[in-house]
Amino acid sequence: MMKVPRLLFAFAFPLALALFTTDSRAAAPEPRLPLATRNVVLVTTDGLRWQEVFRGAEESLLNKQDGGVADVDRLRHEYWREGGEARREALMPFLWKTIAREGQIYGNADKGSTARVTNGKNFSYPGYNELLTGSPDPRINSNDKNLNPNVSVLEWLNRKPGYQGKVAAIGSWDLFPYILNVERSGLPVNAGWVALAGQSLTESQTLLNRVMMQSPRLWENCRHDAFTFPVAMETLKRQTPRVLYVSLGDTDEFAHGGRYDHYLRAAHDVDANLKLLWDELQSQPEYKGTTTMIVTTDHGRGDPPRGWRDHGEKTKGSDAIWIAVIGPDTPALGERKDTAVVTQGQVAATLSAFLGEDYLAAAPGAAPPIAETVGRTSQAAAVSVQP
Repeated sequence: MMKVPRLLFAFAFPLALALFTTDSRAAAPEPRLPLATRNVVLVTTDGLRWQEVFRGAEESLLNKQDGGVADVDRLRHEYWREGGEARREALMPFLWKTIAREGQIYGNADKGSTARVTNGKNFSYPGYNELLTGSPDPRINSNDKNLNPNVSVLEWLNRKPGYQGKVAAIGSWDLFPYILNVERSGLPVNAGWVALAGQSLTESQTLLNRVMMQSPRLWENCRHDAFTFPVAMETLKRQTPRVLYVSLGDTDEFAHGGRYDHYLRAAHDVDANLKLLWDELQSQPEYKGTTTMIVTTDHGRGDPPRGWRDHGEKTKGSDAIWIAVIGPDTPALGERKDTAVVTQGQVAATLSAFLGEDYLAAAPGAAPPIAETVGRTSQAAAVSVQP
């Protein structure tokens, strides 16, 4: 047998050991670390286009003819800037200065990031069903007040130990008791022109109820967000739910009405409310550092000059949406570019994954989580292991 020179052996053995160690580590599965998230807040703003979210105000609609704008100069002063990034920050400063910097946002088609609905209907009930159950259902083909036959991720969580009585939904649209099928689910849902209920309301809650119920109503089936958001905040403070869903509606209603000025201001108000909500979460020991917030919409809209008012199967582009996430387990990857397509149906499993719950086991037809928002590199590993 040929002898290996000592010098060569002294060099080769550590090298071989290092290679073996490296290969062994590469082959070993990554440990799944428990996530910090213990609570999730999901917020939707109905029918807010990705174009305004990523580009800011659309100049071709800053007029009376196509945008129905009452005071063009004032609106331009509020929201028009020469650069696209400056425009979007003027419209939604919290989204861009906080969420997009500390979290992630998907859906800028200009930069190769596509987010879309898959139900083919591109209007509200089918969209909320897909969002909350994880998959489209061809039976949901209207906005009629029919009880949803599908179990939402909210209902599923509410049945699990640790979440019973700790899931709540607040909405502007009065269809949510049907979308969430309160007769079957037993979920506490406050939606439409419904007052806060309870045996021991505070003075401020009683005043909120009085003003809300006596307020003029622009839409009979959709409460103004100016009331829905305070109801959501009171629910957060009084009930401290682990999962809170807040659905706002002004953006869609004003767009249907052809008022681009009101639509932009509604979007700006949504952003201001998101900041108030996030600040409140960070100020409360039950939520600080343990809460993830997901923000999205139920459908997109068409293009100017008239298509922006509408959405649906025949309105091109109304399947395009956007999704934003911020929280302790979401890597700060910011505005996503050149990504794989994400879908509305992924939100349900993403929400549960943050809580360490495997929604796909209960709903195998649901779309998988958006893995990179949960700090995972593959969809299969998106569900954490929490005690």
